[in-house]
Amino acid sequence: MDPALLREREAFKKKALATPSVEKKRRDDSSHPKDDSKKKTKSSSSSSSANSAPKLDSTNYKTMVGSSSYRFGVLARIVRHMRARHQDGDDHPLTLDEVLDETNQLDVGNKVKQWLQTEALQNNPKIECTMDNKYNFKPVYKIKDKKSLLRLLKQQDLKGLGGILLEDVQESLPHCDRALKSLAQEILYITRPTDKKKILFYNDKTATLDVDDEFVKLWRATAVDAMDDAKIEEYLEKQGIKSMQDHGPRKPIAPKRKKASQKKRQFKKPRDNEHLADVLETYEDNTLTQKGVSIK
Repeated sequence: MDPALLREREAFKKKALATPSVEKKRRDDSSHPKDDSKKKTKSSSSSSSANSAPKLDSTNYKTMVGSSSYRFGVLARIVRHMRARHQDGDDHPLTLDEVLDETNQLDVGNKVKQWLQTEALQNNPKIECTMDNKYNFKPVYKIKDKKSLLRLLKQQDLKGLGGILLEDVQESLPHCDRALKSLAQEILYITRPTDKKKILFYNDKTATLDVDDEFVKLWRATAVDAMDDAKIEEYLEKQGIKSMQDHGPRKPIAPKRKKASQKKRQFKKPRDNEHLADVLETYEDNTLTQKGVSIK
C-alpha cells in the first residue's frame, strides 16, 4: 500500500479524536403531563363555549328573512298544489290565506307573505292572478274536456303547427287519462328521439292511403340508419334514380343580363309630321317652299 495514503489516514484519525463531540440531551418525561393538562383545559373551554352557543331551531329557520331557499320552497309547494287542484277539476281561484291553509303553511311570516303577494305569485308563469287578488293555476293550453282537446289538435294539424307534448296536455286538461282513453282512435302518439317525450297528433283519416303489404315490407326492411344523405343519393344514382336532386330548398336563379350589342344602332328617320310630307319640299340651298312661297 502507498505509504503516503497511510500517513494521511493516521493524520485523519488523530484529527477526529482531537475534535470534541456534543451529545443531544433527552427530553424529560415530566413535561408531558403538563401538555396534557393544557390540552384538557382547552377542550373543556371549547366544549363550554359550544354549549353556550344558541342552537338552530327549525322555527327560527322559517322566520329568517335572508333564507331564500325557504321562500322558494314555499312557492314551489304552492305551485304544485295549484297544479294538482287544476288537474282534479277545481278551477275556482283562491286567496293567499286560503292557499297557505290548504298547503299547511300558516306559520309563514309576514315578510314572506308580502314577497309572495307582490313578487313571487305575480311573476310566476304558472300562476294566474285575478283582479280581486285571487290566484289560480295557469295551464299551457285552455282546454277543459276532450272536445276542446280534439279541436286544438285539429287546429294544429290544419295550420301546420305540428303536435302537442303529452306532458303539456296532462298539465292542462283535468282528468286527462280519461279523455285520452276515449280519444284513442283520434290521436296518434309519436316518441321524440331526442328526449323520448311523447307528442300528440291529430289522426286525420282522410289522408290515410292503402299501401300494399309488399311495399310495406320493403320499406321496413331497408335500413338507412347508418347512411347520410350523400350516401343515399350516391346509391340512388347508381340504380338510375335521380329523384333526390329536386329535394331541398332551391336557390333563386339570378336573371341573365343581356350583353350590349357591339353593332351601332342604325339611325331611324323621325316619323313626326308625316302628314305634312306633301307640303314641305327640300332644296339644295336649304330653302323650303310651301305652296309656292320660298322661305330662306
